[in-house]
Amino acid sequence: MRFEVWAPGAGSVGLWLSGTRQAMGRDESRAGWWTAEADAADGDLYGFSVDEGPPLPDPRSRRQPDGPDELSAVVDQEAYAWRSDWPGRGLPGGVLYELHVGTYTGEGTFDAAARRLGHLAELGVTHVSLMPVCPFPGTHGWGYEGVSLWAVHEPYGGPAGLKRFVDTAHGLGLAVLLDVVHNHLGPSGNYLPAFGPYFTETHHTPWGAAVNLDAPGSDEVRAYLLGSALAWLRDYRLDGLRLDAVHALADTRALTYLEELAAGVDALSAEVGRPLTLIAESDLCDPRTTTPRAAGGLGLHAQWNDDFHHALHTALTGEAQGYYADFAAAPLAGLAKTVTRAFFHDGTYSSFRGRSHGRRVDVTRTPAHRFVGYAQTHDQIGNRALGDRLAASLSPGLLACAAALVLTGPFTPMLFMGEEWGARTPWQFFTDHTDPELAEAVRNGRRREFGAHGWAEEDIPDPQDPATRARSCLDWSEPERAPHDRLHAWYRELIALRRSVPDLHDPDLASVKVAFDEEAGWLALRRGDVRIAVNLAGRPAAVPLGGGRNRAAAGRVLAAWEPVEAPGADGLLRLPAESCVVLADG
Repeated sequence: MRFEVWAPGAGSVGLWLSGTRQAMGRDESRAGWWTAEADAADGDLYGFSVDEGPPLPDPRSRRQPDGPDELSAVVDQEAYAWRSDWPGRGLPGGVLYELHVGTYTGEGTFDAAARRLGHLAELGVTHVSLMPVCPFPGTHGWGYEGVSLWAVHEPYGGPAGLKRFVDTAHGLGLAVLLDVVHNHLGPSGNYLPAFGPYFTETHHTPWGAAVNLDAPGSDEVRAYLLGSALAWLRDYRLDGLRLDAVHALADTRALTYLEELAAGVDALSAEVGRPLTLIAESDLCDPRTTTPRAAGGLGLHAQWNDDFHHALHTALTGEAQGYYADFAAAPLAGLAKTVTRAFFHDGTYSSFRGRSHGRRVDVTRTPAHRFVGYAQTHDQIGNRALGDRLAASLSPGLLACAAALVLTGPFTPMLFMGEEWGARTPWQFFTDHTDPELAEAVRNGRRREFGAHGWAEEDIPDPQDPATRARSCLDWSEPERAPHDRLHAWYRELIALRRSVPDLHDPDLASVKVAFDEEAGWLALRRGDVRIAVNLAGRPAAVPLGGGRNRAAAGRVLAAWEPVEAPGADGLLRLPAESCVVLADG
């Protein structure tokens, strides 16, 4: 087997394999690379020592059986016998479901999660979007402090466990996406600086020195990240990647890393003969993120739309703190703008930022499926002080309205696990740092952050307490009992409608029409021959949908949260308080 590592500043590099060390030689064809040949088999432990130092994990390790601080293990990627002949599934027409392996079940493993995938297939979901699975310290965590970008967290089940999960999903007709973090690495178990200039002081991010995308040595760092991304898609047969916080990628080069990544993924898609998807998380409100490269964009396939979420959340809850302040004055107007023009901030002033923000989307040329719409995500729940979901404070009727706007709206819909039955379990911030000083710093930092916003520090859950993670695990008895069972049935009904009614997955964003009454609390969408009306107020509403000669314009109820009749001759839809309806013309 050939072992290789990039260590451009090293005077010598050694390969430690099964307890013995052998010298590695310079690769004369690639500057900074060291190689060695040795007999090795699946599971053998190895590491690299730089300048006679201790053996360290391989930066391109495929497995860390004893955690990110210990030696790497050889992985035979051809050993797994795939069961499913999977043709792939593209994003258009899809329904995404964000899933955290460690809390989807109490067991917190790939195999346990795979046993619950039938629930998603029956719900009508098409894409399972896994939160990060790279190794991180301890057993439980969100996964955003991974350090081995080519490896799989061992407590979840390691490489074989991920393959079994993907294989099971594909057998049920579910595509699998993976959240990857290229904007920073965790502080614990991060040995990359010992090998080369993976980070640069040229730029600084909220996590410290930036990942080196444009300083000296950045060619190899970009190749490292790109190789990791392609390895997930090739070796694990994943169907796409969600890219965490791409606005935090500091990159001044003419050919940006994101363009390079998008081109590489498109090329791999052509090679393997199945669609592969890149979805960006970005707070830039920049349509160039998903504009095709031939038209001057970055060429990613979709991006999360936080503006839609913020407008919807504000309309549902009345919250006005932080970034919700931009939407609080007229939340239904903000919601109306996002469902017709994608971004609320499209060159407008943002009071939260203290400046203008965003760029206008050309809705005549940009398909709606390039924007992912949602009422809840791991960020929007877990970054709250108590990790409380919408179900903790909203009525079932308002939860049903949120579902109607997400699942019948123009964007690619995404649910956060448990949302479909109004889960009452919180989803809190939890860690399992093995470094006592880091654990204490995280604990105190969390308390100070929310203490500054008026919370009593003793009320903030301790991230290191195992009970915090335990509280965050889904309760799988909930979907079978009231009131959760009714909401669960509503989600199934809406997803089935989205799949069966062409107007509800029409990508033409320019054709979406909207009307609303801020004071009365109702909003109505028109998508082709389908109308969606929601009443967020605590009193009945009369929603004008047209009358007279057009009295049959919205004459057939396709789905309703509460019993409701189609508009009569006066064209008024009489909608009960905190309820919603989907109607068809004629």
